[in-house]
Amino acid sequence: MTLGDRLSDRLAAHGLLANKGLGQHFLLDLNVTRKIARLSGVGPEDHVLEVGPGPGGLTQALLETGARVTAIERDRRFLPLLHPLSEAFPGRLDIVLEDALRVDEMELAESEGAHLVSNLPYNVGTPLLIKWLTGRFRPLSMTLMFQREVADRIVADPGDEAYGRLSVLVAAVTEARRVLDVPARAFTPPPRVDSAVVRLTPRPTVISPSRLTALQKVTSAAFGQRRKMLRAGLRALGGETLCRMAGVDPSARPETLDLDAFLRLADALLTKA
Repeated sequence: MTLGDRLSDRLAAHGLLANKGLGQHFLLDLNVTRKIARLSGVGPEDHVLEVGPGPGGLTQALLETGARVTAIERDRRFLPLLHPLSEAFPGRLDIVLEDALRVDEMELAESEGAHLVSNLPYNVGTPLLIKWLTGRFRPLSMTLMFQREVADRIVADPGDEAYGRLSVLVAAVTEARRVLDVPARAFTPPPRVDSAVVRLTPRPTVISPSRLTALQKVTSAAFGQRRKMLRAGLRALGGETLCRMAGVDPSARPETLDLDAFLRLADALLTKA
């Protein structure tokens, strides 16, 4: 077996099937994985963290750019497919057998930082994104594949049907845009929904941890009862008084508020505390 073999042949040679419990859907078309690698903008001397490499299609495309890749994979069945990539690209692929929800990205990224590029497992995509948005680790950039409906939420604007808590958190920390749509038929096995790649670039001004924590509380409360007016949804945090402190209409509904309004609510919560 060589890197010249098709990814489907490499999987078949080891009798590997996707594990639905881990949300696995393999992207085997190297034309697509190479396009994702190009859209990520990474190249020689860059360090990339990849979550869920599986059979290594995106891993190979990233290595072909000249980047150094740390692949975080919890399913050891894929080691026989990833090890040949280590041999083909000496010194540029590290494989970490770990759950990405538990791993310390700060330690893996080292002092130079790292980009995140991944075809994320569907069942942990949103929790991982929230971890990277709100945790200590600050990626240099993120180019990530999600289910189409999750991608819609990530890039949604106020008033959009998909606009919600995730939209606000993303906007507070990054500038996000959808860069590629990927149909279900591109995957093996094909999922029931289409997917999309989103590129997230950190904003130049970093939001403070305390302000980000307050923003999470406000958005969680507001969108937890999105059909209610803010005075009701935010009752536990101060309700109408909090809204007045922030200069926000208490009768407004959360899906109509922009990032600035939510940040004012977060600041009011910090002042109130």
